[in-house]
Amino acid sequence: MADTQTLAARLKDRFPETLISCTVDLAEVTIEIAPADLTEVCLSLKNEPDFRFEILMDCCGVDYSAYGLTEWETDSTTDTGFSRGVNEATLGASLTNSKNAELPRFAVVYHLMSIANNQRLRVRSHPQSSEFPVIDSVHAIWSGVDWFEREAFDLFGIVFEGHPDLRRILSDYGFIGHPFRKDYPLSGHVEMRYDADKGRVIYQPVSIEPRVLVPRVIRHDHRYEDDQKGEESSNA
Repeated sequence: MADTQTLAARLKDRFPETLISCTVDLAEVTIEIAPADLTEVCLSLKNEPDFRFEILMDCCGVDYSAYGLTEWETDSTTDTGFSRGVNEATLGASLTNSKNAELPRFAVVYHLMSIANNQRLRVRSHPQSSEFPVIDSVHAIWSGVDWFEREAFDLFGIVFEGHPDLRRILSDYGFIGHPFRKDYPLSGHVEMRYDADKGRVIYQPVSIEPRVLVPRVIRHDHRYEDDQKGEESSNA
């Protein structure tokens, strides 16, 4: 694998006025660029010899509206199980109450790979509008992004301008809403069942009561502490 610090330095030298940020964390390079610069930068990343990112491995949407909220975390349990699935103090907290409230709600993340240079890169860009997120499609640069962009459109409602066939890919015909948005209920809005009188499957309002029974539990006891010490000793 090519040196990540060298790649980061090359990116900063090549795009000094374009990069919003360029970070190296956990041996991975991540750059953030504005939507207006996406097409130009991606063309350079694919075609220039210093980068040669011929392959787009993945493209996905991210919803940052609940970023930083801790309603799923707890460090206590009981002998009879959980009385509720989330922390009462933050239950129903506004999705705008996050660490990233000043940034646009949505992001599109691209994972690129260069076979020629044996290196990887993560590219992130935030559509400006949180109400109607729109960003340029990179289909003309990496045609393999076709279904990835359709998936992000289906699940997050992000519109990829210039995509040749932008339509839902996972949800049913006539589906309303975008299931991966943080404000979409876990139980959904509708359910379907077979109606014997009508002889077909019908849709109706969901009858399941929304609830969460298993929050994320951070345990601090000797079982996990000993395991961590063992891993540190073996790595040393």
